Amino acid sequence: MPGELSRRDFVKGSVAGAALAAGAGALGAEPSAAPKADALPKGKIGKMEVSRILLGGNLLTHFTHSRDLRYVYALAAHYNTPAKIRETLEVAEANGINTLSIHTVPAALKILQEHRKNGGKMQWIICSTAPINDANAYGKSIQQLVDMGTDAIYVWGVHADGLTGSKVGVLAKAVEIIKASGALCGVGGHQLGVVQAVEKEKIPADFYIKTFHHHNYPSAKLGHDSMWCHDPDETKKVMETVEKPWISFKVMAAGAIPPQSAFQYVFENGADFSLAGMFDFEIAEDVAIAKRVLAGLKDRKRPWRG
Repeated sequence: MPGELSRRDFVKGSVAGAALAAGAGALGAEPSAAPKADALPKGKIGKMEVSRILLGGNLLTHFTHSRDLRYVYALAAHYNTPAKIRETLEVAEANGINTLSIHTVPAALKILQEHRKNGGKMQWIICSTAPINDANAYGKSIQQLVDMGTDAIYVWGVHADGLTGSKVGVLAKAVEIIKASGALCGVGGHQLGVVQAVEKEKIPADFYIKTFHHHNYPSAKLGHDSMWCHDPDETKKVMETVEKPWISFKVMAAGAIPPQSAFQYVFENGADFSLAGMFDFEIAEDVAIAKRVLAGLKDRKRPWRG
């Protein structure tokens, strides 16, 4: 119909608008086209150059921490269709985000591969959800991730949380398998004890993905899908002594903490990078906030480790 905005036109307009917001200048411009002075800062994990803000994968796999609002899962799935996910990746790149972290959800991994085949430059940090206590199955899963072009692999926090104490050997073996594949290897965790165990046993991981957020939000103590870092002060204290790069996640407590407050807190208190789960329409504003926060940091005690 005359005057009707097609989905294709909308996608093009959304990406173009994001590119302009990021200073990229035009649709299709690489993220590196943004003026250096206005670019989203980056750090390094091994040889990987990683934007300080990474795109979180939960919303892309429709896994929304939404307390007891069960309909939100279906809502996310209806919004983040395969086409919308591809658009989200394009918008993220246009705003200077060059890396994402995601679980091994086959449908999402297929979209990542399609995006890369079509010229996408997004780097992937992926965890395997294969049984970690089955070295053979876990090793096959890791090799599959390497073969599909994964840039870094980490031990899933859901696995690692239960592998401290007498079970730390299983965690060490998982790291060994990942390292043997040639990929950069991280260890994820919701529990601070995971980091402490890896450090104590000198397990040779390359980086950590650890939850980090303050408790200044109303639903913090609901006890149901509402808190992921139970000891932020102790986390800050322990991580000050850790020399490996640290990617913080759940920094907005699944949407309960505004981006300004979240980014200010995690970067000021030692995180080197921050995962941020974002819908496409949130990316430009969140990146702009992160750039302002990073440019204005004054009281950071922990040296940048990445």
